[in-house]
Amino acid sequence: MSKVIKANKLIEERFGKKGSTERDKFREEAFAYYFGEIIKNRRKELKLSQESLAKLIGKKRPYISRIENGEDIRLSNFALIANALNLNIRISAD
Repeated sequence: MSKVIKANKLIEERFGKKGSTERDKFREEAFAYYFGEIIKNRRKELKLSQESLAKLIGKKRPYISRIENGEDIRLSNFALIANALNLNIRISAD
């Protein structure tokens, strides 16, 4: 019989307890990866190259590549890209 492991326990073991520096770093990297995947998938859906997206927002192609590969992105640049890709951004308080 296999051992059942809860996701929260596994995350704590691998990335530290909630509120720790290690856990915060993991969370930031996970969000950057997630946003990069959203941007890449939408860009491909619209049949845009990285070069053409970069031109739409006034940036260079390597910048788009870095974002799609999980580099952290400034909110202002995320808004530019989201607008160019016709994506909506929703910010709400819990």
